[in-house]
Amino acid sequence: MITVVGVRFKKAGKIYYFDPDELDIAKDDYVVVETARGIEFGHVTVGPKQVTEEEIVPPLKKVLRVAVEEDFTIHQTNKEKAEEAFGICEKKIEEHGLDMKLVDVEYTFDNNKVIFYFTADGRVDFRELVKDLAAIFKTRIELRQIGVRDEAKMVGGLGPCGKPVCCTTFLGEFEPVSIKMAKEQSLSLNPTKISGLCGRLMCCLKYEHEVYEKLLEKMPVIGTIVITPEGRGTVVETYTLLEMVKVKVRLKDDTEDLFNHRIDEIIITNEKDPQYVNETEETQNKTEDEFVDLE
Repeated sequence: MITVVGVRFKKAGKIYYFDPDELDIAKDDYVVVETARGIEFGHVTVGPKQVTEEEIVPPLKKVLRVAVEEDFTIHQTNKEKAEEAFGICEKKIEEHGLDMKLVDVEYTFDNNKVIFYFTADGRVDFRELVKDLAAIFKTRIELRQIGVRDEAKMVGGLGPCGKPVCCTTFLGEFEPVSIKMAKEQSLSLNPTKISGLCGRLMCCLKYEHEVYEKLLEKMPVIGTIVITPEGRGTVVETYTLLEMVKVKVRLKDDTEDLFNHRIDEIIITNEKDPQYVNETEETQNKTEDEFVDLE
């Protein structure tokens, strides 16, 4: 087992492990560490703990020191310089007529490099832009193209739920999201209702899906024939989180009525109503074709 601390360099960024090197480090401390791109200032979000060798990416770099007042000053100065660099770079992009959108600017802690994050529909020839920026800032320049999900994470904003988007508050890494998750959660398949600020399917569909998967293992699908206290019937609607179903039952007087039942009050058969099987297949094919660009 190896002792490590987990460090983040952005509010909701990925957590990286470092060797505390016998320093007295606690959760929520700020530290200066050596990374692949130079010296960096980070926030300890995971205090000292033991992990296996499989959980780390070698070589495990050491924490140089717990941040002191001078380090905080440098970090704040770099943020101010990055704001100025943002405006300068925007003007240069306009001068060169480049089809790209500047999203964020970041100075490394040791001022050895300035990183400009941008989005663009395709490849951009920014060689002349890099020359101009290098002449202005007198340091190494890196232009990094990012995707729309990364842009939303950097810019932030309010999601459809009315709260700050998950990617800027706590979501460290993006995971694949599919339209199947929305269908299994019985959500509206309207793109405007299940897409985030980035235009992709909302990240919350993924981390809420695990609960639905466990519940759906014991839930009948629409069209399943079940035995209820009122008689045999067909499931016409499901309420996954409530673990309830709505069943259409043909009564003894040859009339039909709807009843709500918990799934532990009914017996699920292996039979399917042909009418609902056909409708389900048609709906599935339609929605998968409609949402192919969103997945």
